[in-house]
Amino acid sequence: MTEDVLCAVHGPIGLITLNRPKALNALTLDMIRVIDPALRAWAGDPGIRAVVIRGAGDRAFCAGGDVRAVWDAGKARQAGQGDGRLTADFFREEYRLNRRIKTFPKPYIALLDGITMGGGVGLSVHGSHRVTTEKTLLAMPETGIGLFPDVGGTYFLPRLPGYCGTYLALTGARLQAADLHYLGIGTGHVPSAEIDALVQDFTRADWDAAPDPYKFADDITARYEVGAGEPVLPAWRETIDRCFAADSIEAILAALVREGSEWADQAAKTILSMSPTSLKVTLAQMRRGVELTFDDAMRLEFRMTQAVMAGHDFYEGIRAVLVDKDRSPRWNPAGLDAVDDGMIGRHFALPDEGDLTFGA
Repeated sequence: MTEDVLCAVHGPIGLITLNRPKALNALTLDMIRVIDPALRAWAGDPGIRAVVIRGAGDRAFCAGGDVRAVWDAGKARQAGQGDGRLTADFFREEYRLNRRIKTFPKPYIALLDGITMGGGVGLSVHGSHRVTTEKTLLAMPETGIGLFPDVGGTYFLPRLPGYCGTYLALTGARLQAADLHYLGIGTGHVPSAEIDALVQDFTRADWDAAPDPYKFADDITARYEVGAGEPVLPAWRETIDRCFAADSIEAILAALVREGSEWADQAAKTILSMSPTSLKVTLAQMRRGVELTFDDAMRLEFRMTQAVMAGHDFYEGIRAVLVDKDRSPRWNPAGLDAVDDGMIGRHFALPDEGDLTFGA
């Protein structure tokens, strides 16, 4: 057990607390290696009726995976120091955890009280319940660090209404609770100040008397339910669907320019700041994801990570955002026109060590 994540049984509830508040509860490989076996054990324990997962502190549920550690491992390997195993192990085990959550046979209740990005989305969106608060801020910002929206983004983003998933994947747009409910991601909304009381109610409730544990979780949440406010996305939904249905990044940008609105201009500006390679790979990912099963989507993402780890832009993106923090990444290739079909295709090729596999 690592103190960075606490897994405890409280009556009928398995409670997971992400316990790195100073790091916004960013997910490490050690944390994954605690959560996954706990979920496996709780799935088979008839005394555990549901799982609740939350973040420590008052700022974040989970701000993402510990990509800085992956960056360190990859840079060390490039320098001939170490085997760089974390660049495969982290993603492999994270994606297996995402699948465990997706297939968990009991209510899995994520309390998104604060920042929820990247790996934090993977810890929550695949479960049965996603409870938001006024502090919730969710995004998939990976194209800004030379990566792509992973942790199951291949599966869940293309299945959001219209082309909202493509918009979120390419721009990294940040959503508050009202828009998460509009998209169907949020399943309940409670005041942040009531989260502790809600957890207590989950642990004290008579789950044995509930014929439907999923509805029972909803009923408990409803005691604290308040309105999430008015969503922003509906005002731009027609524009999103019109522009982000295009088959290339260049066509999406041209469509946004034709719109002529301040919103569309800002979306285009944001896209142009992202890694050109990541943008083109991500658009191809979104289009493929529509047809894939969840397991196949995760296999595809593992392939993509290994190509990214062998490339340039992830290392440059992390340098610019997390290491030097100059926010001035030097992407290579620097422009969309230099990213050809072969560069995109290699992200979907079978890696040398084979596809991602799933155990029990």
